[in-house]
Amino acid sequence: MRLTYDVRIYSIETRKNRPKPFRIRWLVGEQKHSKSYAVKAQADGRRSELMSAVRKGEQFDQDTGLPVSELRAQLASVTWYAHTRAYIDRKWAAAPAKSRKNFADALATITPVLVKSEAGKPEAELLRRALYGWAYNRNRWDDEPPADVAAALRWVEKNSLSVSELEEPRNIRAALDALGKRLDGQPAAARTAKRKRACLSEVLGMAVEKRYFTIPVNPLTTVKWTAPKSVEEVDPDSVANPRQVRMLLHAVREQGARGAHLEAFFGCLYYAAMRPAEATALTRAQCHLPENGWGTLTLRRGSVRAGRGWTDDGNAHQERHLKARAEGDSRPVPIPPFFVRMLREHVERFGTAPDGRLFRTSRGGLLQETGYGEVWSRARTEALTEEEAASLLARRPYDLRHAGVSLWLSSGVDPMECARRAGHTIAVLFRVYAKVLAQAQHRANERIDAAMLEWNTPEA
Repeated sequence: MRLTYDVRIYSIETRKNRPKPFRIRWLVGEQKHSKSYAVKAQADGRRSELMSAVRKGEQFDQDTGLPVSELRAQLASVTWYAHTRAYIDRKWAAAPAKSRKNFADALATITPVLVKSEAGKPEAELLRRALYGWAYNRNRWDDEPPADVAAALRWVEKNSLSVSELEEPRNIRAALDALGKRLDGQPAAARTAKRKRACLSEVLGMAVEKRYFTIPVNPLTTVKWTAPKSVEEVDPDSVANPRQVRMLLHAVREQGARGAHLEAFFGCLYYAAMRPAEATALTRAQCHLPENGWGTLTLRRGSVRAGRGWTDDGNAHQERHLKARAEGDSRPVPIPPFFVRMLREHVERFGTAPDGRLFRTSRGGLLQETGYGEVWSRARTEALTEEEAASLLARRPYDLRHAGVSLWLSSGVDPMECARRAGHTIAVLFRVYAKVLAQAQHRANERIDAAMLEWNTPEA
């Protein structure tokens, strides 16, 4: 808003042969404004309202031409609930299905605390189901919700704060406190809290863009908030060494046809440091598998499971471009001869799906996290000692990716090349693999010490 006391209101102008011949004009600062009416009495009434605001000493907004009192009343009519629905509507078409879920998750956490009254408030679980599953799922807006969900949404619509009330620090603080907790009241994971705060910032930024606040500043920036501490670094205790990885892959292979089919899938996560979504979508056309020497996997897409309710086509998975890459971008990853042979044997034994995918379920569908997770869990039990199985060591299939990148770094591969192969920025690589890099630096220091000692030894 650009507020000023510099206002001039002119006499009513009559323009013949117009549907609305009576026009009032006024100047706010250097901005001209006008409004036409069909009846002169209406124009007189509106001019009187503007003159009254001037006599009361009100400021006017240069952009809208409205007195502050009218502008505040207009802003107060837009509720937080209505605004967040408009945000979902704007973002939906271009957002990946997983992002849609994240938006709904964040807003379903924040909206219940941004209300005028607690009287008659639905139970937390019902409110969560209504907001997450219906209010913020654009795919269901044309469906008739169950009676209890409809009642809960009516309550939210009636009791929602206006967006302009988010200028009050106490309301921003309430939203931040809410996103820092789970539904059961326990502290939320640090990464989850930060993700929800980012969504809150975007929604408030859209409100600034629509001029719902009296000053053009995102109110989130006016409140100090300490983000929960998060551990992004890979824990060395979770990183399997090459011998342990071979034992784990062998234990996978020994689990019948299903395990034999998944051995190369887990191999992709380790030998090419692929994300599970990238390995799930890997096709034969992306694989250069020579009979001898190193091969190359040219990664182009990933298949992310978001749930049927969040995709446009009703499929549980959505194919997306590579993470943090532009549409159509690719990432070639060299793979060692041993893994080239593993993939060649996999293709010879299992063939490919009709669309060329290397890995699939028994019915030809996309791999499910629960399915390959069960195989991995059994492999850990079989391959590791009881103490190792109870530890963090390779607890998740994703830890194979960490193990692969860690091996590259500890082998002396340039960090920039490691980041490129893994699909990281160099900043993320140094942040996530800080402890692994620290170990590599320690070994490098020992080698330098040894070399210096050799040169400093007097010749015999």
